[in-house]
Amino acid sequence: MRVAAIEFHGTTILGIVRDGKAVIGGDGQVTFGQNTVMKHTATKVRRLYHNKVLAGFAGSVADALTLFELFEGKLEESHGNLQRAAVALSRQWRTDRMLGKLEALLLVADTEHLFILSGTGEVIEPDDYIAAIGSGGSYALAAARAFSSIEPPLPLEDLVRRSLDIAADICIYTNHHLTIETLN
Repeated sequence: MRVAAIEFHGTTILGIVRDGKAVIGGDGQVTFGQNTVMKHTATKVRRLYHNKVLAGFAGSVADALTLFELFEGKLEESHGNLQRAAVALSRQWRTDRMLGKLEALLLVADTEHLFILSGTGEVIEPDDYIAAIGSGGSYALAAARAFSSIEPPLPLEDLVRRSLDIAADICIYTNHHLTIETLN
């Protein structure tokens, strides 16, 4: 008897870097299969490398935790150089047979850079320093870009919170239990 693979869905992670400040936020929902919420309060955003780097994940929790550990090792090797660590992790992730099977995306930031990292080797730094991943990522990204045009500008934490709330109102795999981390 063959058992079908069960996927864990759901999350929205949004990051913004502006004026020497970085904010990454994410929701707390973990969904089992396509119709069961298993957890409401997961923490998918973390501080790394002596609290100088923020990272959030979307995808398999076990895979993401493995990537967090590897990424923190790359940060240590590069003495906190986010760009160098991001490229090193993506290179290893893409070329290593076991790591290549990990199903997750990472969004990482310091006060100068914001990157999306994937297992296919992408290291993407968005032009506007706003990025989102996960099932509600496109909704949060659209909201964040719209809120970014408001004058006077919203504080980044408010902008991230409001954008994630909009994503949670739309995406069934995203909830309103938010974790938001800031670097100044």
